[in-house]
Amino acid sequence: MALGFLKNGREAGRSARGDAGSDAGAARPERVAVLGEVEELGVGLFWATDAEGNLSFLSRRALEELGEDAASLIGRPLTQVFFDAESEGGTPAQRSLGFKLKAKSKLEDQVVAVPDGRGATRWWRLSGRPLFGEDGAFCGYRGTALDITAQFAYEMQVARASQVDELTGLANRRKLGQRLSAMLAAFRVSQRSCALMMLDLDRFKQVNDTMGHLAGDELLKQVAQRLTAIVGDQGEVGRLGGDEFQVLLPDMDDRGSLGELANRIVQSLSQPYQINGRRAIIGTSVGIAIAPYDGLEADELTRAADMALYSAKETRGGTFCFFTSELRDAATRSAMIGERLRDAVDNGELKLVYQPLVDPETNLVKGFEALLRWHDAQEGDISPAQFIPVAENDDLILRIGEAALRQACTDALAWPEHIQVAVNVSAKQFVRPGYRKAVAAALAASGLPPGRLELEITESVFVGDQETVDAIFRDLKKLGVRLALDDFGTGYSSLGYLKHGHFHKIKIDQSFVRGCTENGDTNPAIITAIVALAKALGMETVAEGVEAMDELELVRQRGADLVQGYIYSRPMTQDEVLACFAEGAGLFRPSGPPRHRSERISIFRKIGLIHEDHYYEVILRNLSKTGARITGLAGVPVGTDVVLDLGHGQLVVSKVVNATEASQGLKFETPLISDGSGGFMTRHRISPYALAEAGIPLAALGHGAFPLAKWREAHKSPPRFIQLDLSAPGA
Repeated sequence: MALGFLKNGREAGRSARGDAGSDAGAARPERVAVLGEVEELGVGLFWATDAEGNLSFLSRRALEELGEDAASLIGRPLTQVFFDAESEGGTPAQRSLGFKLKAKSKLEDQVVAVPDGRGATRWWRLSGRPLFGEDGAFCGYRGTALDITAQFAYEMQVARASQVDELTGLANRRKLGQRLSAMLAAFRVSQRSCALMMLDLDRFKQVNDTMGHLAGDELLKQVAQRLTAIVGDQGEVGRLGGDEFQVLLPDMDDRGSLGELANRIVQSLSQPYQINGRRAIIGTSVGIAIAPYDGLEADELTRAADMALYSAKETRGGTFCFFTSELRDAATRSAMIGERLRDAVDNGELKLVYQPLVDPETNLVKGFEALLRWHDAQEGDISPAQFIPVAENDDLILRIGEAALRQACTDALAWPEHIQVAVNVSAKQFVRPGYRKAVAAALAASGLPPGRLELEITESVFVGDQETVDAIFRDLKKLGVRLALDDFGTGYSSLGYLKHGHFHKIKIDQSFVRGCTENGDTNPAIITAIVALAKALGMETVAEGVEAMDELELVRQRGADLVQGYIYSRPMTQDEVLACFAEGAGLFRPSGPPRHRSERISIFRKIGLIHEDHYYEVILRNLSKTGARITGLAGVPVGTDVVLDLGHGQLVVSKVVNATEASQGLKFETPLISDGSGGFMTRHRISPYALAEAGIPLAALGHGAFPLAKWREAHKSPPRFIQLDLSAPGA
């Protein structure tokens, strides 16, 4: 066998003819001896194959290293003895051995894995060349090998360290970026989708500051474990650094399923953590972007997910948000608000209004909640939902909060002595050192008795170090003020913090009140449970956001102590509150629609409508999960089937259920779903790949862009409806 290895192509040819055979024969023993000596020196190992690719020779040292006898290896296909080595991350490190053997290519530094017969694996670096006879016939391979097991293991360790987060063991930023880029490039070819979630922990810095960095590290490890358990084999979880995480989800574009997954992540990461015998609570916000809809390149998709994450944190934190093109406009508006808000605070442009909290049995007011309002000279009324998050990010909330507290105490002193005032407190205010002194100073300056001031605190204050939070509560209770838990059940919910008896009142969030009278709705049971829990703990309950008479009756029957909402009154100025008491004892008669209507968003924008082979432009007036109202068409009969184009591939099959001369009410065949930030969206979209096949460039996607939009240019029959001028006042 060794003699066959030593022959080169020329020698093989000469042996076949008998030329110079004696000279070759005389040299063979010496060559065999040299071969053995070289191998003993550890310079290399030797191997050969036959023309069929089967292993025909392994030198003695090679066999000893592998721990197998020659009979078990010789004769096997080479690819069943040597296996392709993989780089860190599971991708091939080089072109496969099988490919090169089939192509009869020269082998240079081909790294292969070799089972050693003892349950372990060794790595060899192969070199070799194909051997051909004088007639051109392929005779097999002849080559050498070098054992690089220790070197390869070290290189793999270094490579892994460069791609794995040392603290959590998750993929790091570098690896995630490489995986995302590679995945998107491959998916563009196969026209597949990919979702990207960006996560940012809420109040993580507070844990670091109050419990120390070692506690923060332990918290990040537990977060990583929870995330990995939730995502499972659906995708890959990684840590970008700090308190930022990322989830890569191939072949997912169902926004309903993605929203459910994001919600499970939010709920799981918001549950308490035990760290070195202490209890900590954090939360998370999630931004979601989907390729190819929201981006085709890694940087585009990452920016989109980042923008969605920012929107989720601005909304209130502890929620998720999908990317939409409107978020770009919202980001621009937020920047504008930030620039103008500081001047507004300096100039005293923020004002307080008061919404009554009414006893539903007597219709008598028991207190008012102070609410901030801002009217900007250029922009008009700016919603608190827009400027409060901006103030939170800029620490302006501290100045705004203290000013509101002082003003509310001063205003309440002018009310009847039994009427309380409730003031919202941000988590940033609450945990700030010296907050108790600020409350005491506001009470002293106004002369308001502490028992008439109620501080409304959301569940987000419990995020962080529980011991520090408990100490603040104890200080406030000693001061004599009342405490209410606002928006109960919507944030970092845990019954654990109710047992400490900090609160006098629980406010049932309006999300449990809206739609509570609809058939099959589970909210009535939730309302009943919250009321029963509050009564058992000696606390009052307030039902927020009541707008319809049937909602009022339900929360009254379920035992809510107080009701707040448009059913009794919109927020009032201080002058209106004083006028109310001047006229009587503060009686508010309920007034509103008899039944709850599905939540609708007032909108005024152009969209598309498809009927038969025509594409029309209409104005979307309002939108709910189950229907919409549009204007811009005339002559549309009730019962007509149409398709609404909401933009970006969102098509909604609809039926006209009522109509006037220029306005139609539509009912959707399939309900929309929440987008996580107060809007609605379709569960699925028309893929941009389909748009490209229809001749629409991917870069040109926008409102109304989908394959059937070409109907605008290719009418096959006379239009059934009259397209109205959308610029006209009635359109």
